[in-house]
Amino acid sequence: MSVLSDLRTVAVNDGFRKLFTVRLVSQCGDGMFQIGLATLFFFSPQNMATAASVAAAFAVLLLPFTVVGPFAGPLLDRWRRRQVLLIGNAVRVVLAAILAVLMATVGVGLPVYVLALVTLGINRFLLAALSAGTPRVVPREQLLIANTLTPTLGAVSAAVGAAIGFVLGLVAPAGPVKDGIVLATAGALFAAASALALRLGKDQLGPARRAEGAQLWADMRATVGDMVDGARYLVARRTPGMALGVMAAHRFLYGMNFIALLLISRNLLNEPADADAGLATFAVLTGVSFLGNGLSIFLTPLAYERMHASTWIVVCLGIAGVSQAILATSAQYWFIVVAAVLMGLGVQGAKIAVDTIVQRDTDDSYRGRAFSLYDVLYNAAFVGAAALAAIALPDTGWSRGVFVALTAVYVVLAVTYRSGVTRLADRPVPVLTSERG
Repeated sequence: MSVLSDLRTVAVNDGFRKLFTVRLVSQCGDGMFQIGLATLFFFSPQNMATAASVAAAFAVLLLPFTVVGPFAGPLLDRWRRRQVLLIGNAVRVVLAAILAVLMATVGVGLPVYVLALVTLGINRFLLAALSAGTPRVVPREQLLIANTLTPTLGAVSAAVGAAIGFVLGLVAPAGPVKDGIVLATAGALFAAASALALRLGKDQLGPARRAEGAQLWADMRATVGDMVDGARYLVARRTPGMALGVMAAHRFLYGMNFIALLLISRNLLNEPADADAGLATFAVLTGVSFLGNGLSIFLTPLAYERMHASTWIVVCLGIAGVSQAILATSAQYWFIVVAAVLMGLGVQGAKIAVDTIVQRDTDDSYRGRAFSLYDVLYNAAFVGAAALAAIALPDTGWSRGVFVALTAVYVVLAVTYRSGVTRLADRPVPVLTSERG
């Protein structure tokens, strides 16, 4: 199936078209905002990137979201998800504007780091709301197609935003105003996404059962119990719990690869002092990796005609393992390019399948918590990868021993997940009364 025919299939649903538009515009702004932060944190001339400093920066950016993340799910199961998209993007407009002013006047400091953390945290919340709302705007039989297209094309939109931000950085006048321009433009896209969310009905994205009049602090106090209950449900249901577990492990391994790619771009393929050249190389390699993401749009529907979602996850883990084996062979540029494409395919293909399994096998009353847990595991895995990268990777980013080890771990992960799914005959275990029918 082609992307256009798949898109036409789901685009007949008016709600899907509106939600998809919000996702594309919002994630385009995400990409632009994140390239601004990448330039600031990792590719500014005054910062000499080392494995330890890069790992520390990622830990600072992601660790708070691992702590705050559990509160997103219960709120998504209580609050109108349309309102989350509307208000969340509106708040990001204000934060991006403040950051742009600070970058153009004061420069980098504690307020910049704090506001960047808050903005990225809202981003994770919005992505969870988009995923939790998707089953409400497409028929069940089209959910696979929607999950194949929306996150992948959303990632493509983020890449487009990053490319636009990169070009803006090149043409903008040198000096502190440069970063402010990119962040201000990202804020304009956040404003557009907020306005587009108004096209959706207030209750169109759910949740189906909402605690009317619930106060914020009451919701927050109930969070811990709700998250524990959600985790128990997913583990008891088995298939979504295993899918989240394998995605967390995949994210950990990808995190190691991502940090290595950043260091290779900055310190191995270019002179460490030439930050601009390092950023350009990293942008090219990241773009190449997104080509792999794009391949998953074409290959995942074809794979689903021949195998279960869980089998496709195993295949994608194998593809990612091959990418690490290629990196272990040589640090030459074209070996890295091929490895980046394969890793992009392996990561996004597995993510599509995991999203489908979690949405398909999770009751709507638990779906918000499921994707909140998804985000927690997603961020925690990257923080763990950053900590290990600081110890295991050299400042050049390339180590044959590390990439051989990552290859072996991918093989073990694929075999373990396949074994667990086979024992269940690839079927979820009924937990709720409604699932026993």
